[in-house]
Amino acid sequence: MIEKAKRLQTVEEYYFSKKLREVRALVQAGKPVINMGIGSPDLPPSEEVISALKSSLHDPKAHQYQSYQGLPELREAIVEFYKTQFEVSLDAAAEVLPLMGSKEGIMHISLAFLNPGDEVLIPNPGYPTYTSVSKLVGAKIREYNLLESNAWLPDLSALEKQDLSKVKLMWTSYPHMPTGATADLKDLRKLVEFAEKHNILLVNDNPYSFVLCENPTSLLSIAAAKNSVLELNSLSKTFNMAGWRVGMVLGGADNINAILKVKSNMDSGMFYGIQKGAIAALNSAENWYNSLNELYKSRRNKMFHLADLLGCSYDKEAAGMFVWAKLPEAKEGSEQFIDRILKEKDIFIAPGTIFGTNGEGYIRFSLCVSEEKIEEAIKRFAN
Repeated sequence: MIEKAKRLQTVEEYYFSKKLREVRALVQAGKPVINMGIGSPDLPPSEEVISALKSSLHDPKAHQYQSYQGLPELREAIVEFYKTQFEVSLDAAAEVLPLMGSKEGIMHISLAFLNPGDEVLIPNPGYPTYTSVSKLVGAKIREYNLLESNAWLPDLSALEKQDLSKVKLMWTSYPHMPTGATADLKDLRKLVEFAEKHNILLVNDNPYSFVLCENPTSLLSIAAAKNSVLELNSLSKTFNMAGWRVGMVLGGADNINAILKVKSNMDSGMFYGIQKGAIAALNSAENWYNSLNELYKSRRNKMFHLADLLGCSYDKEAAGMFVWAKLPEAKEGSEQFIDRILKEKDIFIAPGTIFGTNGEGYIRFSLCVSEEKIEEAIKRFAN
């Protein structure tokens, strides 16, 4: 038997990779499972996006290797998108790098900036990939607490009391995943000032700004922040393109160039047709966002009803495509609760604990479920 790399001892298989196998097995066995666990949009992209992909396939350049930096017109579309939506000005040639999904960008950034032993500030609760990727590159995890009592924002005064001399990078995600908490420009400014004071690279993961979010914000809208911050974004949630794998990282030219050194050694460019579809998505009219949010609002109202049946509490003003709900006082933990619901009601809900220890006592419902399925779930609890 060939010995595995020691780095594999630091991580486990991604929770949803394992759990969805279990869910699929139940479905194959005839169980009518309703999957409310994962944020994979069940709706298609716009017709303009699909048409752009189709029409690109006969272009002579369509099936060749593509630029590691993406098509110039894709970078220009990203720049215009950020200018229109966030009032952020970027240089398309130097401050924008398209990615094959922002999840891959987490690895690119970590490889570009972290040495073994460097410390990384990671939110608890937060996206599990921040932790696993940091471990894979040999960095040391430093969790910082996010609590409902502090509106799921970091307690910077508490962090200031710690030794931060070895911290190289800090992950944030606003609108926050999984809680849906938002940060206004004042909150973001405090984060940037904290990072600059301690010479920390601040990275904001920002894929949920246009899903049930009243005021989309970007970390890059903070004046003079480009050299100390990076922002990841994605077309997955906003444009129903999760399977297309289109993301982007934005920031100062030196930092973007460092990431390009990694990326250019890991892939050979994004498929031409996908880039053309991405351009069409980024040029979407305002009614695209409005119609999508109306649909999610309707789904969310029904999901609130389901959460009420379970005795949960939740924030009606939270952003994103999830409902983060606090369980009523009970003897069982989050994972025991969702396993029981899966067994008794054939409904899969994500336990809060997969996002960190501060997720204990919470569950997360995905809005990537049709209203008919939500209504069916309600019937299963109401009967």
